Amino acid sequence: MSDLDTRHGHLVDSQVDRIVHRPVRRAVRRLAAALLIPAAAGLAVTATATPAAAAASRAELAFRWAPIHHQDVDVTGSHALGGRSDYITRVDFDADLDGRNNWDNAARAGVSFDAYAYYSVLETASHWFITYFFFHPRDWTDHPFFETEHENDGEGMLLAVERDGSTYGILRAAVTVAHSDYFSYVPTGSTWSTGRETVDGTLQLQPSPHDSLPRPVTAQEAKGHGFKAHPQYRIVGDGVTYYPSTTVAETPEHPNDRDVRYRLIDLFEPGGLWAQRDNPQLFAQLGTFAGDASGDCGRGTWACSTNSANAPWGWDDSDDLPGRGEIATDPAKLSAEYFTVPGGLARAYTHNPYASAAAALAEAARTAPPVTD
Repeated sequence: MSDLDTRHGHLVDSQVDRIVHRPVRRAVRRLAAALLIPAAAGLAVTATATPAAAAASRAELAFRWAPIHHQDVDVTGSHALGGRSDYITRVDFDADLDGRNNWDNAARAGVSFDAYAYYSVLETASHWFITYFFFHPRDWTDHPFFETEHENDGEGMLLAVERDGSTYGILRAAVTVAHSDYFSYVPTGSTWSTGRETVDGTLQLQPSPHDSLPRPVTAQEAKGHGFKAHPQYRIVGDGVTYYPSTTVAETPEHPNDRDVRYRLIDLFEPGGLWAQRDNPQLFAQLGTFAGDASGDCGRGTWACSTNSANAPWGWDDSDDLPGRGEIATDPAKLSAEYFTVPGGLARAYTHNPYASAAAALAEAARTAPPVTD
């Protein structure tokens, strides 16, 4: 059992894997999760009826607003791995932190595709800003002309939540990442509207069957994994519907599994993704994952590009004002640029783990080569 497995709670999962088949394993996991009664889920349900006086933890905030996520899946071609190339998972899905072997290891028999998503929560006096990051080992294509693929893929979204005195606040807006473009959305009834950037649509909320909480609904395309509000992207044919969990990470049983739990991981956990930002095996440069052209990446397609996927502090919209990574590192600035906010919003952070590295990130962002993801 590796330290990575222990850190992500795989001790029980691996024991179950050895004694039961997958459908039974899923039932066992869910029963175990129900018996544990996660604090975040319990508080969230109570808060919908009567807002609690106690402040929510950042993990509870991230869980409360985590999306119902639709992942389109393509099973055609050898690079699809029967659909697995479109499954979300953790960066160390292969039990190491080497970004240059992820394309190859995704094809390895027995490797884990348990579902995970990363989050961070930044705070000002007026708002919480929650970033969600979804990782795939491959950005792939089965088209031989004018389309490239690359090792690793990372896209996601920012949510802006107003602190109104209730436990979990009011969701006001979202900005999603689709390759090198951002798309902005507001839920029905939001007081926020178009700012320097035009609002691209409505952020739908739907209740989860696992906790009955109204959650944002998002989707990613197959292959390239651009991320938008549902139904601007949607499942066409095969696809996986993911639901958030604080305790359970499930692997889809097949490419058309519409009920899979994904587990949330804090970007800032000890030894976690942010702590690995200077690891040259994982990152080639500022927020850009290391990736090469080994294995069959690019075979039968136009090309395989290297070092072409980003963590949140490397995300960028190629033609907007906020700088590279500021969607994650300075989300109040980006929100003020993208939206008109009645009464404004506080820009000074009361919690921002990126702050100590802000100067270095800003300098690196000015000199880092562009990547397309």
